[in-house]
Amino acid sequence: RVRALGLGLGLGWVTLSHLHLHTKTLTFLSLTAHIVKVNSVDLMSEQSKQNRKEHHTDLYDGDDLILRRGQTFLMWLDLSRPFDPTTDKLHLELKTGAAPEVPKGTLAIIPLVDELQDDRWEAKIVKEEGDRVQLSVNSIPTAVIGIYRLSVVTSGQEAELTSIHQPADNIYMLFNPWCEDDAVFMDEEEERKEYVLNDIGRLYYGTEQQIGVRTWNFGQFSGGMLASCLFVLEKSGTPASGWGSPVNIVRVVSAMINSPDDAGVVEGNWSGDYSDGTSPAAWSGSVEILNNYHDGGGTPVRYGQCWVFSGVTTTVLRCLGIPTRSVTNFSSAHDTDVSLTTDVYLDESLDPLDSLNVDSIWNFHVWNDCWMSRPDLPPGMGGWQAVDATPQETSQGTFRCGPAPLTALRSGQVYLQHDCPFVFAEVNSDKIYWQRNLDGTFTQIHNEKHIVGHHISTKAVGSDERYDITHLYKQPEGSEEERIAVETASRYGSKPETYSAPSAEDVSVQVTLDGDGPLMGSDAELSITFTNGSSEQRSVFLHSQVAVMYYTGVHKATLRRDRTEVDLPPDSVTSVEWTLLYETYQGQLIDQAALMLTLSGRVSQTQQVLATQFSFRLKTPDLLIKPIGKAAVGKTMKAEISFTNPLPHTLKAVMLRIEGLGLLSIRKIAVGDIASQASFSRIETIVPTLSGPRKLLASLDCEELTQVHGVVSVLVGE
Repeated sequence: RVRALGLGLGLGWVTLSHLHLHTKTLTFLSLTAHIVKVNSVDLMSEQSKQNRKEHHTDLYDGDDLILRRGQTFLMWLDLSRPFDPTTDKLHLELKTGAAPEVPKGTLAIIPLVDELQDDRWEAKIVKEEGDRVQLSVNSIPTAVIGIYRLSVVTSGQEAELTSIHQPADNIYMLFNPWCEDDAVFMDEEEERKEYVLNDIGRLYYGTEQQIGVRTWNFGQFSGGMLASCLFVLEKSGTPASGWGSPVNIVRVVSAMINSPDDAGVVEGNWSGDYSDGTSPAAWSGSVEILNNYHDGGGTPVRYGQCWVFSGVTTTVLRCLGIPTRSVTNFSSAHDTDVSLTTDVYLDESLDPLDSLNVDSIWNFHVWNDCWMSRPDLPPGMGGWQAVDATPQETSQGTFRCGPAPLTALRSGQVYLQHDCPFVFAEVNSDKIYWQRNLDGTFTQIHNEKHIVGHHISTKAVGSDERYDITHLYKQPEGSEEERIAVETASRYGSKPETYSAPSAEDVSVQVTLDGDGPLMGSDAELSITFTNGSSEQRSVFLHSQVAVMYYTGVHKATLRRDRTEVDLPPDSVTSVEWTLLYETYQGQLIDQAALMLTLSGRVSQTQQVLATQFSFRLKTPDLLIKPIGKAAVGKTMKAEISFTNPLPHTLKAVMLRIEGLGLLSIRKIAVGDIASQASFSRIETIVPTLSGPRKLLASLDCEELTQVHGVVSVLVGE
């Protein structure tokens, strides 16, 4: 035993083995003391700093470090002493997901190198100032998106001794449409500004003859939106290892925006009764919906219909960095049996068999296009992909749809994934009429080839104009190429023998309306035009039925049936005026004020069958918004909102909702009752918070009248 004297160790009597152990401890402490340590990390994450501006993320609210993959970013490390590259070692670790692993792409180990190379996780010292070093860090263009936790690991020549510093702030990684190697790369800057950076847009609705439009606040950069959008991904329960693929992400988002099988963001409701939630027509944007879902811990928000699902989808995908637009298809088919045709069944007297008519044609349907490459498909299938979050039919057991490449849809290649048959039928199916025979079988009696998929519309790049993109979804209507696409697609459906040689026809029927169509509260007038291309007399015994429809094409109630005989002189065009009195439809309408006129008949002389269906809506008035005073950040201005009730009865319990990004948060105002033909006016005070061009939105919510909204542009000065 040795007395530890004069060593200042205070050990008293110790054995030699104890002294040896203590000596090793001192050696370890000595080596550790020489390891360079990280005192703090400056991620340079403020909105005004270089990182956020170069990554096109400076519009996101807050000062988190929000990055786009495949691009370098900077950070400062405050060290315990100057960094010595000859003895000091340093690397970074970025972790995401519940169980980060390198093979799954959820753990990135980032070495320090002399020169950065593309497509690698690497870091380089680009500046030294005393005890501080600045790193330039490169991410790979296939990186998993989401929330990363950063660790800075330092060591000396004895590599087993390390020091680890973990900053409190997370790093957010998004898709990068500015990076050529990212699957979502988009070449044109104006398109990137529209489909990624624009936080306000236009949604189209109505019928193909009466196209309506409303402004929608996507608000993807608003406070809490990025957290809410990533919360949607987390609630899906899908592994983070799949979040590097935009194909996977849009599949997940398409499923999570609706609620039926995964308690997603929005609960659909087409019943007309929204008393325990918010009417779908009352929403003007996505921010309130996504914040409510996040704040509620994942409780679906009540209620939405197709334009709400689409608007929220645009917000989420633009927020995550995928170029996205909302798209409206007019006369949009819903094929329920994968026949790739829309089937209408009639009885022996040519009256519709409502119990069998489960296929439907929606007056309009709103979904999304997303931009990405498709390495999982044959070459040429990249570009715009159709994605639909409205719960209609399941895809691999879940209510979702897409991404379906528009190139495949245009050519009828419906065997390519995902969900091409359903989307093809929406835009390009034929309407087949079947008549029941006396023995209960059905015979195909008529084929309407040009009924489905008209005026497919989206907001134009850089303006508020409507851009018709029908040509991206289908060949020119009636062309040989379009017929080939339809017949090619049908061979992969459940009724591949549908198409045969057409019979001769010399009489046709068409329904038209004048101008913008009938107004709510007035009589509806249409024209039925018969063309007799024969040199002989023709007579048609015509059946007509007008019904109230959900805009989805689902029948609600029949309002009136008529039967009449129409004589058609040789080589003539004969018009018959058709009128629906207000008293007939009063109190019968539901959302969108949609009606459908069904005509069917037979030409007495030739037994030719005529059949067509015509959807129309009763137009509602706009809310008028008038800015008062000069608009400037932090200064009070006013806006006058006015409306006149067009109906011959009182509107009950009217609610007014107004909002505007950079102008004011959502404001709900109880208006009360508005008498018949009476006008309502209200002045609201606004204090703008952001400069530049802004839009003020307002919508009216009441049971008797839906789809009443207005928008006005406001230029806000500094």
